[in-house]
Amino acid sequence: QVQLVESGGGSVQPGGVLTLSCAISGGTISTYTVAWFRQVSGKEREFVAVMKRNGLASYGSESFRDRFTISGDSAGSTVYLQLAFMKPEDTAVYYCGAREISSTASYTAQKTYDYWGQGTQVTVSS
Repeated sequence: QVQLVESGGGSVQPGGVLTLSCAISGGTISTYTVAWFRQVSGKEREFVAVMKRNGLASYGSESFRDRFTISGDSAGSTVYLQLAFMKPEDTAVYYCGAREISSTASYTAQKTYDYWGQGTQVTVSS
């Protein structure tokens, strides 16, 4: 069974950069699709980015596409999410989720992901 562990969260000033990591055990990005979501207390989990089956990245909004970058390491055991030009509204708990790569369900729906990490807190404030 695949397990995910997020790290790299913390506090950063507006305009700053932070890189989150999602370490994968029990599988790699060649067998699992891995996505990043974020959640603010009291709100639903929001889709941020995914590395799709074809190897291309997809982002949840134009703002995410312009400021965030999802990537994987050469071993396929870690997926990164670089957050740049950060804004206070980026404050949230960031989660990585995974599902078998054979799934053709929507990439943006959290319910289509079977495995989740514990999350890492990101706080953007001056």
